[in-house]
Amino acid sequence: MARDSDHGAFMEKFILQPSSSIRELPLKGLTFAVKDIFDVDGYITGFGNPDWARTHSAATSTAPAVLAVLRGGATCVGKTVMDEMAYSINGENQHYGTPENPCAPDRVPGGSSSGSAVAVGAKVVDFSLGTDTGGSVRVPASYCGILGFRPSHGVVSTTGVIPMAQSFDTVGWFARDAKILNRVGQVLLQLPHIVEPVKPNHIIVPEDCFQLLSVPIDRVTTVLVQSVEKLFGGHIIKYLCLGDYVKDNVTTLKHFMGKGFENQEYNVGIIGSPLKCHEDTSKVQIMNKIFSGVVLIYEFKNNHGEWVSTVKPDLGPGISERVWKALRSTDENTAVCHSVRTELRAALTALLGDFGILAIPTVPEPPPKLQTEPSTLETFRTGLLSIAGVSGFCQVSIPLGTYDNLPVSVSLLAKHGSDGFLLNLVETLSKTLNEQIEITQASSC
Repeated sequence: MARDSDHGAFMEKFILQPSSSIRELPLKGLTFAVKDIFDVDGYITGFGNPDWARTHSAATSTAPAVLAVLRGGATCVGKTVMDEMAYSINGENQHYGTPENPCAPDRVPGGSSSGSAVAVGAKVVDFSLGTDTGGSVRVPASYCGILGFRPSHGVVSTTGVIPMAQSFDTVGWFARDAKILNRVGQVLLQLPHIVEPVKPNHIIVPEDCFQLLSVPIDRVTTVLVQSVEKLFGGHIIKYLCLGDYVKDNVTTLKHFMGKGFENQEYNVGIIGSPLKCHEDTSKVQIMNKIFSGVVLIYEFKNNHGEWVSTVKPDLGPGISERVWKALRSTDENTAVCHSVRTELRAALTALLGDFGILAIPTVPEPPPKLQTEPSTLETFRTGLLSIAGVSGFCQVSIPLGTYDNLPVSVSLLAKHGSDGFLLNLVETLSKTLNEQIEITQASSC
């Protein structure tokens, strides 16, 4: 493998030509790569692990999402490296090597769609396909300094994609350019080619979320706020505490109070960094815990527990522990967790309305250094990612340049089904955002 030329992003390279010769196609002339979790006819879907590849046959059909972009005129150039069984957001793979982060070579690229993000960030392809269950498009997009889109849950077909946890699984995509991000979205979401941009009614900036940042808060919020003010006016910017809003409006969380959850110390919370749960924060902290620790791992067990128990695959550090923990899980509390999900989606839908936007940090900290102790990396998992995951809302991670030579990003979320609106907004904002980034970077030199 020519690692220097492709940054170690690829499992294997091949060419799949567009399936239509029509001249006017939205993706004509563009190249893309696919994560090794998508079926491609004639190729083994490796799922990031050699034991998986060894025990599975080649696919006999191609995933509809891949077919869609081929029919849209794009050319596929290969399959990309991913974290084993999609069970990590770090981007390291002990079997196939870790794709090199083009923004910060001594840092992890983020996962599990690591190779797909690196291929775009290193300008090997124009866009790429990945999957996002708990952050596997948004995190590598942030770490590699590119755009990453997680669509509303259920709006892009996941047929022909190895499942991790169906309640959260989505097909997402990466691009360097907002126009290309939007064009890919139009194809995958089957949207009209020409959609009039809609001005957002309001953009909510939850101050408690931005207080989690390890970089100066103004470095992120100023670029966004000034861009919005320039394009739409400052009156649409609203500030609130998202933790208080969730606590007051997702009442089914009370089910978990007094059952041991509030006395546990967690690595993640819906909008919190590691801390011990107390009465005023426990509802917020529990939100992410019950989904990552109940629903997700139970669904993973149902999907892959039998194979893991039978094959006993060689799994890398950190991933092995998580996989075997999942196999010990039960379905206790899964039903009420889905009730919480329904209530959270309703609460956030009421908050945003038809054309509202929620702005949050994609991740609270820059990418960790390579070969960081896996248990330490767990602290980088953040409940910020669970907002879209639990609600099913669409989310886009947008690069905002660098701080201390490491990538910085912000995310915008819109209600379920508002994917076209969000993609158009990102394209509308892109030029002004880039201008503000240049001003900010110049002033910090």
